[in-house]
Amino acid sequence: MRVPKSIRDQLAVKFEVLFPHLDERQRRLLMGAEARILGHGGIRAVAQAAQVSETTVRKGVDELEAGEEPLGRVRRPGGGRKKSAVLDPGLRRALLALVEPDERGDPMSPLCWTVKSTRNLAAELTRQGHKVSADTVGDLLREEGFSLQANAKTVEGRQHPDRDAQFRHINDRAKGHMAAGQPVISVDTKKKELVGDYKNAGCQWRPAGEPVLVKTHDFLDRQGPGKAIPYGIYDLAANTGWVNVGCDHDTAAFAVESIRRWWQARGRHDYPRATRLLITADAGGSNGYRTRAWKTELAAFAGETGLDITVCHMPPGTSKWNKVEHRLFSHISMNWRGRPLTSHDVVVNSIAATTTCTGLKVHAELDTGTYDTGVKITDGEIDALPLSRHRFHGDWNYTLHHRPQAPPDCETDPRASSAIDVERPVHLTGFSTSPLRDPELTGMTTEQLDALTHSLSPALADQRERLRHERRGGERLRAPGAGSKDKLSDSDRILATVLCLRRIGTHELLARLFGVATSTLTRAVQEVRPLLTDTAIPASTARFRTPTDVAAHLNKYGNQPPGKIKSAC
Repeated sequence: MRVPKSIRDQLAVKFEVLFPHLDERQRRLLMGAEARILGHGGIRAVAQAAQVSETTVRKGVDELEAGEEPLGRVRRPGGGRKKSAVLDPGLRRALLALVEPDERGDPMSPLCWTVKSTRNLAAELTRQGHKVSADTVGDLLREEGFSLQANAKTVEGRQHPDRDAQFRHINDRAKGHMAAGQPVISVDTKKKELVGDYKNAGCQWRPAGEPVLVKTHDFLDRQGPGKAIPYGIYDLAANTGWVNVGCDHDTAAFAVESIRRWWQARGRHDYPRATRLLITADAGGSNGYRTRAWKTELAAFAGETGLDITVCHMPPGTSKWNKVEHRLFSHISMNWRGRPLTSHDVVVNSIAATTTCTGLKVHAELDTGTYDTGVKITDGEIDALPLSRHRFHGDWNYTLHHRPQAPPDCETDPRASSAIDVERPVHLTGFSTSPLRDPELTGMTTEQLDALTHSLSPALADQRERLRHERRGGERLRAPGAGSKDKLSDSDRILATVLCLRRIGTHELLARLFGVATSTLTRAVQEVRPLLTDTAIPASTARFRTPTDVAAHLNKYGNQPPGKIKSAC
């Protein structure tokens, strides 16, 4: 077969351009490859185009078909331009000093407070006398095992020592409620959303070059729709969600109103025989365990529905493990991603349209009610609530009963005398402190507490005398025992310090229990604490807010008769 002249001319032009850049063997291989592509008659055509003998072209074809090793390098080893790291031995060391962690790097470096990009690193190295490009810096970093790294959210901060135990407590309670056919819900407030033409994170499919136009700044327009506050209730057993979208403030009243709406619309119909309700909630926010209004509103809700409402809070710093977060809120965020929430109707409809492949169904409603902020709840109002705290972390776990608990009979109940008068502090003058010595509060037996008091009393007396000597600047002028009496005895000081280290309550609460000023109790703790450095005193899982909490806890869980604290009867 004769190869067309046009192809031979094209080959001639190609060879004329490439041959000056190739050695002899490379030319043979190129001609052999072109000949094989042309097929029959290709050797002659290539020989004519390259103006060489057909034997030379045939030799190139034979070399290709023989599968000989690649040519390898043409230049001798060591030829060519040397790398920057070779020419400048200190370059690599200087670069590593710049990218080391800040505590080991140069604190005076200009890069300490700027992003360490290859361009900035190259500029700083050049300033130090190591002339280098950004590309070379990138190559050196990769050789040293570096790569671009984003921040990883793995550090949870300080963990509460009872974190895992609280998770187990919540799990056991939830299993018990669901096994008995009682409702279990997880509640929380979702992130507040701006309503209007504001950017919403995420992307959605649209015609190319036609994005949804939104405002350049996320400043709330006071003339616009305002904001949306979604409060979610997730039913663990039914895998259903209820979201109450508020427009005013995220308060405890709003949180409980959201639960009330869920109960009226779904809960009482899904659980017609329910007598109890378990709520799992975060440790903070409108439904936090420190929020008094939350407990007050729940008590009113319990009275309306006839339910005993048990609340178990997630340990501090673990809100992401709340079921409502990853069973409900995450799917809502994915459903409306990239869509501006231009009105409250868009918010409600987007939430209600959220579904999952596991069968999640969500109902959403708009709540146009107003909720006042700054509502104050007194100690007396809290003490009057039908609330019983669990033995394990009563601050996190408690039950609000649908009717007030019957007060103990002062004549027949041997523990009735332990109720504390909230209106006036308990003064210990002429009165036993045995209720506060209960092992339930101190974490040690009475014998262990007596032994500790006996061992510390001499050292405490010596320390007090030494401090008074330093303040006087000389020997005492009056005999020991003269002058005003100490408001707390040595045993009371040691007991108060033990209770403080057990963290059963604040200094203010302990001062009320001992009938002294807060400053007096604080000074006592400061005196005794250094003497207890070698004594292991574990923190208690019980936390108290008022003296009534202490009395109620001792009435229920105390291990010995409380003694003669002023009766509330």
